Amino acid sequence: MASALTLLPPAFVVLAVALVMPLLPRRLGHGLGVLATGGVAVWSYLAPAGTHLPVTFLGFDAVLFNVDDFSRLMGIIFGLIAAAAVLYSYSAAARNLQTAYALGYVGTSLGAVFAGDWLTMIFFWELMAVTSTLLVWDYGGEAVRAGYRYAIYHALGGSLFMAAIVWQYVEVGSFLFTAAEGIVPGIPAALAAVGIGVNVGFVGLHTWLPDTYPRPHVAASVFLSVYTTKTGVYGMARAFPDGHLLIAYMGAAMAMVGVVYALLQNDMRRLLSYHIQSQVGYMVAGVGIGTALATAGAFAHVFNHILYKALLFMTAGVVVARADEENLKYLGGLRGALPLTALAFTVAALSISGFPGFNGFVSKGMITAAAHKEHLDGVYYILLAAGVGTFMSFIKFGYYAFFRGTDRNWATVERAANGQVLAMLGVAALCVVFGLYPDALFSILPGSTADAHPFTLSHIGEGFALAALGVVGFAVLKKPLSKIGAVPDVDAIINPAAFYGTRTLVRGVTDLYAAVDRVVAGGSYAVAGSVSNPYPALRRTAAAFSRDGADDIGPGSLRATIATSILLVVLVLAAALVSLLG
Repeated sequence: MASALTLLPPAFVVLAVALVMPLLPRRLGHGLGVLATGGVAVWSYLAPAGTHLPVTFLGFDAVLFNVDDFSRLMGIIFGLIAAAAVLYSYSAAARNLQTAYALGYVGTSLGAVFAGDWLTMIFFWELMAVTSTLLVWDYGGEAVRAGYRYAIYHALGGSLFMAAIVWQYVEVGSFLFTAAEGIVPGIPAALAAVGIGVNVGFVGLHTWLPDTYPRPHVAASVFLSVYTTKTGVYGMARAFPDGHLLIAYMGAAMAMVGVVYALLQNDMRRLLSYHIQSQVGYMVAGVGIGTALATAGAFAHVFNHILYKALLFMTAGVVVARADEENLKYLGGLRGALPLTALAFTVAALSISGFPGFNGFVSKGMITAAAHKEHLDGVYYILLAAGVGTFMSFIKFGYYAFFRGTDRNWATVERAANGQVLAMLGVAALCVVFGLYPDALFSILPGSTADAHPFTLSHIGEGFALAALGVVGFAVLKKPLSKIGAVPDVDAIINPAAFYGTRTLVRGVTDLYAAVDRVVAGGSYAVAGSVSNPYPALRRTAAAFSRDGADDIGPGSLRATIATSILLVVLVLAAALVSLLG
């Protein structure tokens, strides 16, 4: 069976569909997309551990794809959510070309997570940046400039990660994962952490998320919310299999910074984008803690987050498309016009907030329990505080979008298309299933779930306590939050600094080149003029020492006798001989 499964690497099946999709009718093209991506989920589940395809790539030993507990889980959830997202795209009137770019993005992400060596991973990692940029650019308008900034960030991050991998090869002598446990310590590990940190949204490197994801077509945002950051978490786990304390604390900082900024947003997709950083922070913290429970929790949260975050972007997309409004301040009362969308949103909001009975409750609890067990009190309490902020954010989202009263009449608003409803309710059902029956997820997790006890009284009590604090916090801060406008992030400094700094550098280099060119050209003309007509220069030199006779220097005045000429020749030859012998 394993040999048969290696005949069709999942990434290449999806990429093949992406290539032919622009040539097909919409229904057929999207239908093939659903089949291909759904097939990846089935393939990943059935492929036994150890299934792999060794190849020679660029003259080096490589493994084009490799199945283990990590890659299997990523393949299952990447394929599953892609199938739902393609169905959603079809119903959201996305063009074939846009969905083709999205499938290219899915395919390159699959190539990265199924890679069995660092060389193959970085190859697909960089292609993933290209395909996702094309997906952003396809929408045009504001998405184009945001796509450029997105591409610059990921080019820098990918370059640092590539440098780490090259250094790894120099140290280890192989690109294979089996050649060493993760990235070798020291400078390579630091380069890898920062390079991967761009993809996962380290604090200070995160602004591409809220800058980019609200810009393209609503269906494109569903795909974008899934693959880059979670592939980054996978790469972080590969690079640091035993964790690292600094990574754990960075994850906690991401969770807190992301949730604070999310709470201050009024743009729906911008709020959701900041929550990607926050939720990925939990995963990064789990990877940084590095124990078996923390690793299992991190990848459980990868799986669960992909479900509820894609669902949140789906519901936001329906609201944007039907109400023609992104800003929460101008919405309200949509639960009557969009009842199934409101239901799907409620499930997703309870899931991301970690309410008991929903999938986020299970995976968040595993990570916080691992932090508590390892006595990482700073990480533990920061993650709990971020959990309160998450409840507050989605109470705010739900209240302003669906539940508060408004004077606007939404009676003419079209309800979500059937395909959108099917995609949303299908994903919502999975959020509930994995929340009530976590063993279904535990069976495919890497790490260990032996210490995972989601339904203890203390853990359930913790979930209800965070929810209660979230309700009280929103009630207290509701009025101040409603008065907040646009809140600047570090990109308010980074973007102008990069623009004007680059412009200053370019102008400085150009002006320096021009100055050097003027000096060299002027000197050359002066020397050439002095050689062809030395008398003016000689008159000036003579006048500097003595005025007498300087004016008499001219053509014919510098004739020398034969003896003087011979003496000069002898002196020149003697100087040349001395320099050669010296």
